[in-house]
Amino acid sequence: MAPFTHTTSVLPTTAPAAAALSISLPTARARPCVRGKFLFVGERKFYVRGVTYGTFRPDEDGNDYTSRDAVELDFAMMRANGINSVRTYTVPPRWFLDSALRHDLHVMVGIPWEQHIAFLDDRSRTASIEEKVRAAVRSCAGHAAVLCFAIGNEIPASIVRWYGRTRIERFIQRLYQAGKCEDPNSLFTYVNFPSTEYLQLPFLDFFCFNVYLESPETLEAYLARLQNIAGDRPLVMAEIGLDSRRNSLETQARTLEWQIRTAFGVGCAGVFAFSWTDEWYRGGYDIEDWDFGLTTRDRRPKPALSAVRQAFEQVPFPQDLAWPRVSVIVCSFNGHRTLPQCLKHLGQQNYPNYEVIVVDDGSAKALAPLVEGESVRLIRVKNGGLSRARNIGLEAATGEIVAYIDDDAFPDPHWLYYLAHAFRTSDFAGVGGPNIAPLEDGRIAACVDNAPGNPTHVLLSDREAEHIPGCNMAFRRSCLKAIGGFDPFFRIAGDDVDVCWRLQEKGWKLGFHPAAVVWHHRRNSVRAFWNQQKNYGKAEALLEKKWPEKYNAAGHFTWAGRVYANGLTIGLGLRPRIYQGTWGSAPFQSLYHSSPCTLESLPLMPEWFLVNIALAAFSALGLLWNPLLYALPLLVVTAGLPLVGILKGIRGAYHPTAFPRPVGRLRLYLLTAVLHILQPLARLYGRFSFGLTPWRRRGIPGLSLPYPRLFELWSERWRPPEAWLESLEANLRRKGAVVLRGGDFDDWDLEVRGGLFGAVRLRMAVEEHGAGKQFLRFRSWPRFSLPGVTLGLMFAALSSGAGIDHSRAACALLGAIGLAVPWRTLQECGNAKARVLRSLGKLEKQTQEGLREAPATMVRQKEPKHFTQSA
Repeated sequence: MAPFTHTTSVLPTTAPAAAALSISLPTARARPCVRGKFLFVGERKFYVRGVTYGTFRPDEDGNDYTSRDAVELDFAMMRANGINSVRTYTVPPRWFLDSALRHDLHVMVGIPWEQHIAFLDDRSRTASIEEKVRAAVRSCAGHAAVLCFAIGNEIPASIVRWYGRTRIERFIQRLYQAGKCEDPNSLFTYVNFPSTEYLQLPFLDFFCFNVYLESPETLEAYLARLQNIAGDRPLVMAEIGLDSRRNSLETQARTLEWQIRTAFGVGCAGVFAFSWTDEWYRGGYDIEDWDFGLTTRDRRPKPALSAVRQAFEQVPFPQDLAWPRVSVIVCSFNGHRTLPQCLKHLGQQNYPNYEVIVVDDGSAKALAPLVEGESVRLIRVKNGGLSRARNIGLEAATGEIVAYIDDDAFPDPHWLYYLAHAFRTSDFAGVGGPNIAPLEDGRIAACVDNAPGNPTHVLLSDREAEHIPGCNMAFRRSCLKAIGGFDPFFRIAGDDVDVCWRLQEKGWKLGFHPAAVVWHHRRNSVRAFWNQQKNYGKAEALLEKKWPEKYNAAGHFTWAGRVYANGLTIGLGLRPRIYQGTWGSAPFQSLYHSSPCTLESLPLMPEWFLVNIALAAFSALGLLWNPLLYALPLLVVTAGLPLVGILKGIRGAYHPTAFPRPVGRLRLYLLTAVLHILQPLARLYGRFSFGLTPWRRRGIPGLSLPYPRLFELWSERWRPPEAWLESLEANLRRKGAVVLRGGDFDDWDLEVRGGLFGAVRLRMAVEEHGAGKQFLRFRSWPRFSLPGVTLGLMFAALSSGAGIDHSRAACALLGAIGLAVPWRTLQECGNAKARVLRSLGKLEKQTQEGLREAPATMVRQKEPKHFTQSA
């Protein structure tokens, strides 16, 4: 935060002076609109630099805004101090809007109604509230000074708790739709606050919150949370401020300055300082024991006004800071259609120190003509895949930060500023941001955007990421080079996941900045979407070969963090809970989603289709033995469970800009549902084509009887116990084994996975002898999975039942399956046991080679006398 300095504010003193100041100001302009995380007026990004205005004591005519001359003076003074927006709490008259337009001010029109009482008890009252909203919007409709309409402000937490959040959400949506009917081209919002943060209002054009926090760290952390709640829409602080009566004038000024800088630093689209003046009228009384104004009641400037003007002048960031050099790398393979748009917007970056490098990865037609006239470096190489092209760009980069963007994406004008700010204020090794689908891409692209499987970020917290997508990611060049750059093993996709995992394996962290936005074109046909998801499935298979320990036995990977994307299929039975505090007294009340259990997550996995196929085959066996036809109802249920999640997901992903026109909307929703079904099928096809199947095996084939064993090893040289286990783990991985480490509550150290049904676990004990000598004991035992045992017993019982009914064909077939499952389990355990034996032998050899005085004893193996198998 810059140190506080006091400067004199410009203060016109007469109405003629105010009028003279406004002569050259515009009388008409484009209406504000929302594009991603920001507001725009025409083609210009519009950062809201605002103050709240009122409420004032009404005069004898009921006018809420004192005299016209006083408003003119206030507006002129606002404009002279860098303010471009005014928030009102009552509906202003038309002359007020005209005056705002003359002074080039935008007005956030507040619509008051009886939100402090139990307003839903009386239907006539709710109808009256809706009519008030309609009348308010009609009175201001179409005026160029209107920034937006606020259809509500801080419904008390006790009222929301009384009715339940669902009823309140539906009523706010009703008001939103009523307002849109009166003025479809205007923006509408609801002003929320922390004690009802949990309200889910996805239909709003943008989000507004009133937040009063007096610590920079606390405010920054909370705004990061609000940004994730807002998602892909703008976040505006509708009220921030500090009372100068209970605090000093200087403290108010310093606080407002860092509050504004913090809000814009975390990517807010605007800020309203509360308030313009200390004059404040509420509930029939003048409020005289609070002084939140930037000016006194007689409009004398306070130091806070100068502080606010200085902060507003440097939105979104101060220009005089030492910003790091950034190298932007664009890798393109036949990207002739979208690359020009990408380069155009990169050339318009509002950042002082960056370069653009285009790597032509062997395009069929040279990209050189597309970069003529652009300030870029073009590197043309033979086609070698995306990862290799990214590494070539990394080697050519001169910036301390390297940022990657796809050739079918284009950035926000302040993209590099927000990325660089995240690096300047943290120790993150990499930082990513959201990628949003352009609205002009068409209806099919809108459906794809609301379907699962698009590139997205995964967050461990409000600011720390587990994964950042390749279309919008940046890294410290030193960190990226320390891990060897991108792995050329990944030619099409998966390299971004791999590089994130490798950075985190080094102990580094990844960050996320919600305002570092790029616009990423979605696939514009069902065929293109299918091919994309199929390639992602192949990438998952390649990732499993390199990171097998991150996948479960069935071949599925689950993120530890929360996935932020449109079109997510929602798990069954997952009901979010509201943290309300005792008696609803918590000042910050949040909505928490519990982690889905395995049973709830199964219908969302691509492998669930295999379950349906197995049940269909099982039902077909009913032709041989009629009782098996009872599997048909179960098949109907398992096939229908994903559809329930899909419908919940489509409803939860609703956004008014997704399918704005009602004509054909049902058809688009149906197409989106079809994409929800196609996406896991395409992923499954891609996984299987590259060997990622539930019945896969990894490593060198081998077999050993899978019974409990004890291994002993004598060493003449001391090593930490962790070092022995790490050596054994490394030997197992070199043999291609899938090795898992035991957790904090596990009584085993390593598990070697043999397959879907069988594994071997290992536990070590170390005896410390004199002179640094050690005696090591390794105990291993097989682990048979519960699903494998259950399947074996189930098919054995069914085979017996078919035999009793004299259905020989069904008996033989079911019996064969019943024998195949335990045989497969024994094979997998035996294979894992063989890998353990080889790795222990390797460990013994390494110990012998590392000793000069005396070799270690041979590894012996015997059955333990007293051994209890663990689960």
